[in-house]
Amino acid sequence: MLLLMAGNETTRRLIANTLLCLDLYPEAKEFLLTHPHAIPTALEEVLRLTPPAVSFPPRIALKDTVLEGQHIRAGEWVLPWIASANRDETYFEQPHEFLPQRTPNRHLSFGFGIHFCLGASLARLEARLALEGLLRRFPSFQRVPTHPLERIVSPLLFSVQSLPITL
Repeated sequence: MLLLMAGNETTRRLIANTLLCLDLYPEAKEFLLTHPHAIPTALEEVLRLTPPAVSFPPRIALKDTVLEGQHIRAGEWVLPWIASANRDETYFEQPHEFLPQRTPNRHLSFGFGIHFCLGASLARLEARLALEGLLRRFPSFQRVPTHPLERIVSPLLFSVQSLPITL
């Protein structure tokens, strides 16, 4: 079930979040139209700024530990919040800005270490191919501005219910 959800739901949300970012930042869309080789870097920035999954499932601390000055006792619940880590101002310059050429961009949207996403390469490939095809075939695509954006109500996912675009 996890692989089905992760392989479908989050990749669809990544593509939708990418279209939203390009709608909000038309200069980024224009840049990608003339520099399609920069699409992978721009997708990493979408993953950082608007990750499809905003948190990981909660974990239970196995032993007492201190993390960034915060004491966590064994048995306490910990909720890894990706969306917050990806906007850490001590790590990212201009963390609340969409900078499609940001490098390095070591966001945590696919996890880290033994918890790194099994499908990260496939998600990146699918999103890149979708965006390349859309920009190549329909360069003037745009979001339908009269359609209200409704956020998905979920503690784990970040995106919109639907995103009509005109081609």
